[in-house]
Amino acid sequence: MLRQRGSQVLIAMVIALTATPVLSQSANFGTLTLSPGFSSDEGAAIGTTGGSFSLPSLVNRDRENNPCLGYAEETPDHIIDLEADFNQLQIAVDSGGQDTTLLITGPNGFALCGDDTGASQDASVTRSNFEAGEYKIWVGTINPNQAWNYTLTVRE
Repeated sequence: MLRQRGSQVLIAMVIALTATPVLSQSANFGTLTLSPGFSSDEGAAIGTTGGSFSLPSLVNRDRENNPCLGYAEETPDHIIDLEADFNQLQIAVDSGGQDTTLLITGPNGFALCGDDTGASQDASVTRSNFEAGEYKIWVGTINPNQAWNYTLTVRE
């Protein structure tokens, strides 16, 4: 009986430890905490693309019916914690013109996808009415396993 109980406790611990990354998913390159009027330094982060995880498997199309494209790591690259509602935000990638994509998920089923910006192959999105809360951001590439350095910028 005691041995069986010990096995059950061990199994429960293994399940808890393997589930932890899913429950407390952190970002590959950190978190930006932003309040209205944030500085340009507070709204900037750097990272490197890469991975073979298909972003459309997370979100096929966003609320505006834009297709979600690209490949990245399974964990988000960045987390943005908005401490208040924002009337409008622009989130942009600068990789020196490589073919990048964006996937952003947030509160209440929020999903926003971005691809080429104008003549540039770097991705960006601009949207009105961002609610306060946590937003996960994946910076992807059109083809899997492409490693490019980039700067992510968030502007009001």
